[in-house]
Formats: sequence, structure tokens, C-alpha cells
Amino acid sequence: MTPPPVTPTLPADLEAGLKRLKLAAIRHAAPEILLTARTQRWAPEETLRVLVDLEIAARDASNTRNRMTAARFPVTKTLDEFNLEESSIPRASHDYLVTLDWIDRADNLCLVGPAGTGKTHYLIALGHAAVEAGHRVRYFTAAELVEHLWRATADNTVGKTIEQLCRNQLLIIDEIGFAPLDHTGCQLLFQLVAAAYEKRSLAIGSHSPFENWGRFLPDQPTAVSLLDRLCHHAHIITTTGDSYRLTHRTTGGDTTT
Repeated sequence: MTPPPVTPTLPADLEAGLKRLKLAAIRHAAPEILLTARTQRWAPEETLRVLVDLEIAARDASNTRNRMTAARFPVTKTLDEFNLEESSIPRASHDYLVTLDWIDRADNLCLVGPAGTGKTHYLIALGHAAVEAGHRVRYFTAAELVEHLWRATADNTVGKTIEQLCRNQLLIIDEIGFAPLDHTGCQLLFQLVAAAYEKRSLAIGSHSPFENWGRFLPDQPTAVSLLDRLCHHAHIITTTGDSYRLTHRTTGGDTTT
């Protein structure tokens, strides 16, 4: 019986060169690929193509992982897991939003409706899809965002912080209205919305209809200006229905508190 061919190791100088060029995927896979190329008599350009494609795929996967980490989603939610049939989000709206074309156009998305109607799941799922498509995304709750901006006021870096946030193509701001904002918080939120206006997409989730935003935004002129910019070029969807969590908790027989 003929023994299987032994996978060769790369010459030390070639190994060092690939390491210096940071071609890690090629460096790790090259010995086996070169052996396959030799035994199957690949043309030189085919061997090179396989190695280059491998490196590109590895870098794309690494970049996606880095963007996913930078997005800081609180949980992993995908569009495949979202049950559109149990949602009040219109099919036509969904079919457009999943194309992500609105992000390229710097349009906004506003999901407004009671708790438990799928807003957070849908926002995170769209954000997840955007990351997979190559977009830079950042997720905040409204309270987290204001705290993030508030800390920047301590060292007078609010402008720089907002500029850094606007490097993301999509900013997700969830749970707007769960807690009232003071005058400073209202101003900070407005500064971000104004900076992103017609340049970056904002996707927001709120349980409060827009006409009630004055209850948690104490500065009325600022609130009006904020809503004006947020709702211009926006896809506004009102979610309705009973809480998905409460419904499935009852039907599933879960009695935990």
C-alpha cells in the first residue's frame, strides 16, 4: 500500500515573508494547498487564485467579527429568527428594509409601539444584517447613549465623540422614552441627531408615540427640532399587538417570575 503523501512545511524564508506581510491564512494553509496543487497538477495561476481567495475570505470573516464586536449588540438576533407573520410590520416595509438600501441613502427608521411588539428584535436583526453586509453599526439604548455622551462632557470631547459615532453607517438607539431626560441629556441627543442628519442612518425604537415625546424631552423647542430631523427621510412603522413575550410565556406554560 502506498503511504499517503506527507504535507510539506514551507521554507523558513517563505514562512517569514508571509508572516511579515501578515498573510496568516495563506501561511497556515499553503503547505496543504501546495501539496494538492502538485498532486492534481493545478496550473500556477489556479494555485495562486485559491491562495488569494482563501486570504480574502479569512480577512472578510475577521472584519465581520470585529464589526460585530464593535456594534455591541446586547444579544444576538437575526432576521431568520424574526417571525414576520406574528409581527405588525408590513410585509412591503420589511421587504424593503432588509435590502439595506435605506442605509446607503442615509434614511432613518423609526419603530414606535408598545413593549413586546418586536421592536428591539427587529432593530438588532437589521443591525446584524448590516454588519454582515459590511456596514459599521453601533447599538445603544437611549440611556446608554446619553450616559456615553455625558461622560464626554467631563473632558470637553463631546464633539469628537459624536464625530466618532457618526463614522458608523447605522446608529441604533433603542428604548427612547423609557426614562425621562434632563435638559442636558435632551441637548446631547439632539446634537447627535443633528450631526447624523442626512449623513448617517438612525434606527430608533420607542414605546411612546411622537406626540408624547414632550413627556420625556423637557426642552420643547429642542424636541421639535429633534423630531423634525429624525422623521425627515424616515421609514416610520407603528407596531401593535400584545406583548410577544407575555403571550408565549403564558402559552408555553412558563410560570417563572
